Amino acid sequence: MKKIFLILFIVFSILHSKAQNDHENVNFLGLFNDTSVVAETHYGIRYQACWGWADSLTGKEYGIIGSTAGTYIIEVTNPTNPVQCDYIPHRQNDYIWHEYKTYKNYLHIISDDGGPNSFQIADLSYLPDSAYVVYDSTDIFLHAHTLFIEGDKLYVGIASSFSEYSSMNIYSLSNPLHPTLLRRLDQDYPFINSVHDMFVSNDTVYASCGYQGLYIFKYDELANQFLFLGSLEDGFNNYNHSSVLSPDHKILYMCEEVPDGRPVKIVDVSNINTPFLDSTFYSNVGATPHNPLVKNNMLIVAYYQDGVYLYDISNPQIPVRLGFFDTYPDNLPGSYLQPPYSGSWSAYANLPSGTLLAGDTKYGLFCLDISLVNKINETSKEQLEIFPIPASKQLKVNNVNNSTIQLLDLNGREYWRSKNISGNLQIDISGFKQGVYILKVSGKDKMTSKKVVIE
Repeated sequence: MKKIFLILFIVFSILHSKAQNDHENVNFLGLFNDTSVVAETHYGIRYQACWGWADSLTGKEYGIIGSTAGTYIIEVTNPTNPVQCDYIPHRQNDYIWHEYKTYKNYLHIISDDGGPNSFQIADLSYLPDSAYVVYDSTDIFLHAHTLFIEGDKLYVGIASSFSEYSSMNIYSLSNPLHPTLLRRLDQDYPFINSVHDMFVSNDTVYASCGYQGLYIFKYDELANQFLFLGSLEDGFNNYNHSSVLSPDHKILYMCEEVPDGRPVKIVDVSNINTPFLDSTFYSNVGATPHNPLVKNNMLIVAYYQDGVYLYDISNPQIPVRLGFFDTYPDNLPGSYLQPPYSGSWSAYANLPSGTLLAGDTKYGLFCLDISLVNKINETSKEQLEIFPIPASKQLKVNNVNNSTIQLLDLNGREYWRSKNISGNLQIDISGFKQGVYILKVSGKDKMTSKKVVIE
């Protein structure tokens, strides 16, 4: 009998440990999850996109997350105790999509679900008492898939009214209570079927056009028209979902949602007229990158199945993992099970406190502490001497200080490791295949990495 109890205890302990949120250098602070939220019937999604907003007058911080019936506004000033401030209902209770952006104190709310729908705008300046809905109508559009705000312009992808459809529209926010249409992309380029998502910088639109690939346009405000700049078409039936630019605007990190398990693509856009695929990388083979964002020299990717991953992109062509937090612990490690759209939908990293918000389709809004990642990223500029490059037999590394050294491929798979190294080191690489590797050196509160070519 004692053996049976012991076996049951071990099994319970294993199952319980699998259900915990695996993490590296990213720590849990708090979670908002309204247990009354009912999953939509198609994919089993309970929550969708998240966003954040800080009140410059009061210093209070807020998280926003969509659900199957509406929008939650949550105060996260104390991230260990997220508190719901308000809830904005929408027009049905089985939504799959909600997306958000803020302009000044106005929150823009869209959804791409059919049936009863609308475009909503809420004034957040009354928080924490309430969020006041100032617009809820279908006269601008009925539903849309995504939105982006740059300056006083609102870009909306896949916008539909009762009688019209547009791949992407641009609106003026000079009247923030009622955006005014400036131009439709299909007026200039009707061959674009849809703009699923976009990243905009200086009116240059990096348009993720689904199965059509990447297209880059410039909105000419004086001529009020879109100008074509360049494209990267993908002939492998991959769905270009979303993208974000590196701080130097030379690299575009591109996520593909279909089929499952695609890598993040590193696209060189230094010549904007001729973008090309430089390389790819995975969090784990099997997980699907959904939405990326860049904060200073850090790339943050929200993955279905895998949670949120953070990468050092001080060298934009070589993202090196700094840490992660698995918001969806239901899958066993290395096993990516159905449903495919489970896990982290998006993240938000621009709160003044530095709290990272991550929305999970099942578990709600996570408040995460990334201070250790920031510390590692800030102190990762240690000057190493690595030679020769390219190397063929021996790789020499000088000026190492009590660190772990790893040789990784571009997808993060480890090929060689040595711990507690100080001083100078020689690595025998005579048995390695030719190619490009990453030499990663990490110690207490520090990390650096460099590209190594083995020939």
